[in-house]
This record gives sequence, C-alpha cells and structure tokens, in this order.
Amino acid sequence: MSATAVSALRHDWTLTEVKALFALPFNDLLFQAQTVHRSYFDPNQVQVSTLLSIKTGACPEDCKYCSQSGHHNTGLDKAKLLEVQKVIQAAAEAKAIGSTRFCMGAAWKHPSVKDMPYVLEMVKGVKALGMETCMTLGTLSREQTQQLAEAGLDYYNHNLDTSPEYYGNIVTTRTYAERLQTLAYVREAGLKICSGGILGMGESLDDRAGLLIQLANLPEHPESVPINMLVKIQGTPLEHAEDVDPFDFIRTLAVARIMMPKSYVRLSAGREQMSDQMQALAFFAGANSIFYGERLLTTGNPGAQKDLELFARLGIKPEQRTDHADEVHQAAIEQALIEQKNSALFYDATAV
Repeated sequence: MSATAVSALRHDWTLTEVKALFALPFNDLLFQAQTVHRSYFDPNQVQVSTLLSIKTGACPEDCKYCSQSGHHNTGLDKAKLLEVQKVIQAAAEAKAIGSTRFCMGAAWKHPSVKDMPYVLEMVKGVKALGMETCMTLGTLSREQTQQLAEAGLDYYNHNLDTSPEYYGNIVTTRTYAERLQTLAYVREAGLKICSGGILGMGESLDDRAGLLIQLANLPEHPESVPINMLVKIQGTPLEHAEDVDPFDFIRTLAVARIMMPKSYVRLSAGREQMSDQMQALAFFAGANSIFYGERLLTTGNPGAQKDLELFARLGIKPEQRTDHADEVHQAAIEQALIEQKNSALFYDATAV
C-alpha cells in the first residue's frame, strides 16, 4: 500500500487493512506515515496545549486506569471545582509560555446543573484571552453541548479508550455507545472533537487496530487524536500492567497518522517515561501535538522548558495560531501575569 493511496480521507477502514499497516517493516511504516504527514502539516511544527484539572477526584466511574476514580484507593485527595478566576489566570500564564489551547478537565460522570454556569464562564474567560478552549467533563446531553458551543468552546475531549470488544475489561459504569453518543452530540453542536485512547492496558493488536478504526470511521475524523501510554498508578487495577514496547507505541502513532491524515495526533500521557529519542521517533511518525506543563490532571509530565530544549535539538517550533489577541486581551494577560508572578503555573487541584 503506497503512501499516496492512503493520504486521502477515508471512513471505511477494515481490520485486515489496519493490521497490514501494523505489520509493515518499521522503517517502511514510518516513511509512509511521514510522507502522509508532510502532505497535510509542517513536519517541524508541534501544537502545544496546557491541561488543568478544574475538579479532582471522587469520580463515580470505575475506569481501571484512573487515579481519580472513587472505586480505587490511590491516596488522591478530592477537590471541589476551582474558582473561575483562578482558571482564567492559569490560562493566561499557559499562553505566556507558548500554549495555544487550554484544556480543562473535571472528574465527573457528567456535569451537574449547578456546575454548568461556572464551567461556561471558564470557557468564556479563556476564550477572551485569545486561546482555543477544550474541556473534558464526562458524558454530555444535547442541551449541554449546545450551551458549551454558545459559550465559545472549541474542542470537547471524550476518549474511547480502547476497542469496543475490550472496553468492558476497562470500564463498566459507562457504555461504549454512551461515549459515541456524546461524540455525536458534540459534532452536532458544531464543536471539534478530541478523542483517542490508551495503550498498555492489556489490549491486543486487534484492540489497538479496533480503536483506530472506530475513530477513523466516524463520519468526520476527530480534529485531535490523543494517543496515551498508560501511566501506572498505585492503587488502580492496572498498576502492574505490562509495559508497552516503545516500537509498538510508535507504530500505533504512525498508523493513526496514516488513517487520519488531517487530524492532529497528540503524543499525550506517558511522555515523562519516554526518552528524548522515543519522542523524536514519535514526531517523525506523525505526532504533532503535546501537552505543555508539569502535570496532566493528576499525573506527571515533562516541564515546558524541557520540551523547548528538545524542540530546539530537533529543529521543531511550537505551532502558532493565525489569529492574535487584541490590545484588551493582551492587557488582561499581562495583568493576570503580574498578579500571579509568584505562583506556579498550575494550581494544585488536589488541595482542598
């Protein structure tokens, strides 16, 4: 299968085809992925986002990988929803270090009626800074997706995690159909979709292929596809899961790039455990998005300075947005930075 043949957008991938991609010699697969990548993206630019936990812990879902599940004893302290102004200030500081998108995550099965007004104000405030906005709040209703769209939300993150066949081994409190329904509501509301999965949960090659097929065969490809490497957290059922082979992880990124050529493929959780060489291979395989900052919700992540140093070594630059904040927005950013000059970028969402 040539790179030219797979560079067009498709929504009819079969398991046989995807497994054939995984079976290619490593160099052939990466060459094909890089060729496809270059037909849609600047190969030396990476989009950078910042992720903040706006409500931490005590989640009623039983996802086996998650430190925030109320079903697991991980020692994580729960925390109430952060104040709106603190979230906006954190977003301003994230923009100052180069992030173009600010992602806000809440450990909920679904947002409550009483919390939605605060969530909507967060979206409006971050949007006013000139940043792209993204949220992950669990399952949404049609009405809630419309409210988020009206507030100015750009992206909604709702991962499928794994294949439909393996999903029941990981989550039992929410069905795969419910996840797909939320994605349908998000698309119906005109929002962009951020949806991917996690490698290293004991899944098979067929499951990894099945996850990518689910994403690529949606009516429209997700604009952002995060590929996470499991961060094994003490107290979760997956704390002793077998490590993912680095080459297998890179292969999955490459296959995702080929199947969804116009999507941003995000090198997401697990980067703290990856060598610089592995990350360089990931970028060559077509990954072109990362999270900036020392934490991803409740797990570690390389610091922004370390990422910039790696970018410099590789000749990569953070992608810039084409639109710019006006003078009012810029003044708001500068004021927020003055007020927070002695604070860390990330508020400790685990503090009560």
